[in-house]
Amino acid sequence: MRAYDFSPLHRATVGFDRVADLMDRVLTSEVQTSTYPPYNIERTDEDAYRISVAVAGFSEADLTVEQRENALIVSAKKADEAEVKTYLHRGIATRAFEKRFHLADHVRVTSANNADGMLHIDLVREVPEALKPRQIQIGKKPNAKVLEA
Repeated sequence: MRAYDFSPLHRATVGFDRVADLMDRVLTSEVQTSTYPPYNIERTDEDAYRISVAVAGFSEADLTVEQRENALIVSAKKADEAEVKTYLHRGIATRAFEKRFHLADHVRVTSANNADGMLHIDLVREVPEALKPRQIQIGKKPNAKVLEA
């Protein structure tokens, strides 16, 4: 595994330490990351996204979608079945899982739907007005007083 040194990033920038920490966390956890369950991340609009997770065998009661600060946590735990089944082949995994997605600032979950074995989670990025670019008018100060000698 490669080790990346982010110290030049810290020396040349201010306020990007979260980005370096996130990249470090992603790169170090890449080896441990489970591929179960499979999922897609798609961009549906300029500031809208959809995460689709394959959750065949899970009901809505078995699934949990939670947003904590800048993290989206999708988890599932199958309730114990009262009926004992004998499988000749079991190819549909219904084991418990927890999947974490790190979200950028100002991204929030708008909806979650479970249909046809897929859990669709819609997200949108809403940048507050105070953070949007604004045009600064160039001109004289409105209340500027001229000093007379």
